[in-house]
Amino acid sequence: MPEDVVMYTDGACKGNPGPGGWGVLLRRDGHELPLSGGELHTTNNRMELMAVIQGLRALNRSCDVRIVTDSKYVRDGVTSWMSKWKKNGWMTAARPPKPVKNQDLWEELDQELHTHSVTWEWVKGHSGHSGNERADELANAGVPH
Repeated sequence: MPEDVVMYTDGACKGNPGPGGWGVLLRRDGHELPLSGGELHTTNNRMELMAVIQGLRALNRSCDVRIVTDSKYVRDGVTSWMSKWKKNGWMTAARPPKPVKNQDLWEELDQELHTHSVTWEWVKGHSGHSGNERADELANAGVPH
């Protein structure tokens, strides 16, 4: 039986590009699992993607997952753009077409999404939403010094 998981995700970057971190707060049945990590040279968008990828990878079985994020880039990428990118060989709809930025991470995320049933919820960042604020703290804690 699939489990219901709420996953709060965020990315942070000190400079863009620069050192960056990702943070995830997983909640299920009253339990929480905080996760974070980072890279020395990255971008904010890469860290936003990595947060979702790492959060989904942490689930050890197929789950119903509600992903709560302040990243329209990730949410819209999955819900609006990715199917078109895949049909176009990972090229944008721009004229002339250009390669999709962060294709490596989009492909990893696409693989992870096949394991779970995912719904997306966007929240405004830095607006007092407790799960998003905690994910932001985790992302900042993941930034390498």
